[in-house]
Amino acid sequence: MDEHIKEERRLFDVLRQIAEQSQKLETTERYVGDDITEQVLEEMREKNRQHLKTAEKEPYFARLDFQEDLSPEIERLYIGKVGIADSSGEPLIIDWRAPISSLFYSFTGGDEPAYYESPEGLIEGTVHLKRNIVIRQQQLQRIVDAYVKGKADLSGVDEFLLHRLSERTSSRLQDIVSTIQAEQNAIIRAPKNNALIIQGVAGSGKTTIALHRLAYLIYEHQDRLRSERMIIFAPSTLFLDYIADVLPELGVGNIQQTTFNDWAIHQLEEPVTLDQQTAFKRSWLETTSTREAIDSLRYKGSRQFKEQLKKALDAYEAQAIPERPLILGDVLTLSIATLQSWFNTDYKSYPLLKRKERMMNRIKNEIDNALKSYAPKERQVQKKKVTQTLRTYTKKLLPLSPVAFYKQFISAHPQLAQKQKEQTLKHLEQSSVQADDLPSLLMIQHTFYGIDKGQKFHHVVVDEAQDFSPFQIDLLKQLTLNQSFTILGDLSQGIHDYKGIDQWEAFSDLFDPTRVKLFKLEKSYRSTTEIIAFANTVLAKAYQPVCMAEPVFRSGEAVTVISCSSTEQLKHIQQKLIYLTEKGYHSVGILTRTQLEAEELQRQLKSIGVDGAMLTGEEDNYDGGLSILPMYLSKGLEFEAVIITNANVENFPTDAFHSKLLYVGCTRALHNLSVLYQGQPSLLLP
Repeated sequence: MDEHIKEERRLFDVLRQIAEQSQKLETTERYVGDDITEQVLEEMREKNRQHLKTAEKEPYFARLDFQEDLSPEIERLYIGKVGIADSSGEPLIIDWRAPISSLFYSFTGGDEPAYYESPEGLIEGTVHLKRNIVIRQQQLQRIVDAYVKGKADLSGVDEFLLHRLSERTSSRLQDIVSTIQAEQNAIIRAPKNNALIIQGVAGSGKTTIALHRLAYLIYEHQDRLRSERMIIFAPSTLFLDYIADVLPELGVGNIQQTTFNDWAIHQLEEPVTLDQQTAFKRSWLETTSTREAIDSLRYKGSRQFKEQLKKALDAYEAQAIPERPLILGDVLTLSIATLQSWFNTDYKSYPLLKRKERMMNRIKNEIDNALKSYAPKERQVQKKKVTQTLRTYTKKLLPLSPVAFYKQFISAHPQLAQKQKEQTLKHLEQSSVQADDLPSLLMIQHTFYGIDKGQKFHHVVVDEAQDFSPFQIDLLKQLTLNQSFTILGDLSQGIHDYKGIDQWEAFSDLFDPTRVKLFKLEKSYRSTTEIIAFANTVLAKAYQPVCMAEPVFRSGEAVTVISCSSTEQLKHIQQKLIYLTEKGYHSVGILTRTQLEAEELQRQLKSIGVDGAMLTGEEDNYDGGLSILPMYLSKGLEFEAVIITNANVENFPTDAFHSKLLYVGCTRALHNLSVLYQGQPSLLLP
């Protein structure tokens, strides 16, 4: 019988069983009482309902035929986004995160050994078949055999991957469970108590890998990890909307998703507002700066600045107890040695303000004990006398709030540029903070108030990490159990030099060297071969990358570079948009050098009846369609087609910053890239 017909019959049977189970669960009355056992059972039923709902349209995407050593049976395993059992409890569909499913991703054929790690130990055997299966709306559309034992031709896996890549049209990031590659699988299933640093070229799928890693960790360690204590730090709210569908598609909910700035402001005890520094960021990204200026701007995010702050906090702690005894009238005298012993020894394990609270309670107890020797009337007189003295002493003991302490620290800091001092203090006086002050304020707050162990993160994902500072990562490390991190980014896309890093050692040196691992992802799955070759040339003209993007061979249209005047540019864009519409493209990005250029272009396009959404970086959602935005805001996004405007020598001079910026713009395109310029073209262009 034809394999396609066999798979159709099998799919029909699976869908029947899913429908029967769903109907049974939906007709079962939901329990809302107080019985703990029944609550647990209802929770399990609800989980099954959700799994069946996930599986009903596209129940699985792969088949693996595996025979364990010493076993006469060949198991036929179907792998999907969620695991489903039949009515007898036998596996009907295997969850992609299950140990045996790793074989589907890691086994590449040939004579290599086939094995996987299970809770019982290493399981070895023979793979007889690896089959990719495409199901859409309960219909079997395609089967592609990636490996058949005894057959040498393995081109099927490349054919299937290229087919899936060419399908990408969504304005949202999508899951990759059906096309996870071996090197991606190794990252996803890496041990949880490690800090993974992923250097991935544009389009290597690093963000998607990190999200799948979260889903895997929750599945693998569900008895120890809680999704609500995992967090994703993304570069913007717009980016958060772009990735919003992936985790729900994988059946994972409740993971915190935020930007570092939004999270930090929410954590601070004192009410402050964040100065978004929009004007500064825009001027920075639309001009260039010297190396000296960059180092100066980065200073407040450096380990050196953090160490200076730590020394200041230590000095504040050391001077907490005044250098004189506490004389409480005739009632009680506490020596310096006694007070220091309480503060520095007895309560050493507590944060500063908790120590202060304990100290004052102990002093009050000592006073109460001493007053017991007085007659009741005299006792009241003496208590009134010592209360005022004690109140004065309390005010002098650790008198500063975190913001007040930071003001004092900034004012006295010898290495901070005078202009930065003045700017920082001006904001603090107005209860406003800049982004690079947030790690310092949180560190001070943690020293003063402590960190609640129950609030520590189980796992942290940092996306676009090349734009984070060492201070930010070090702060998050103090808040995360077992240094469980996934840190990902691309140094070649580090266009925020005023706050980011140049090399990953700036982060890896913060962790235990035996538990930190750097992965390099060099294959790009986003763009066509032509686009990646073009972008690589742009990058190499003025910057030496850690690694160059290597395309998965998916050929497309040639990149077009067109000379045009300012009046001709609008006509070219209009003609290009008509062409792209005819090709069936739904998401198009027009990338300009500056925000002003984007605003002017939107006005011009509107005057000829072309409506495009202006993106400014402050949006909460991304809906696809035609988007107009400055190039520096496009990082992290992708479009089916990209039009870059006015890539001339004035807008893109030959330096590392502009080569990285133009590289970012080029690599946003999935299938089609056009570059327009006026006057002399940038020397960065091939």
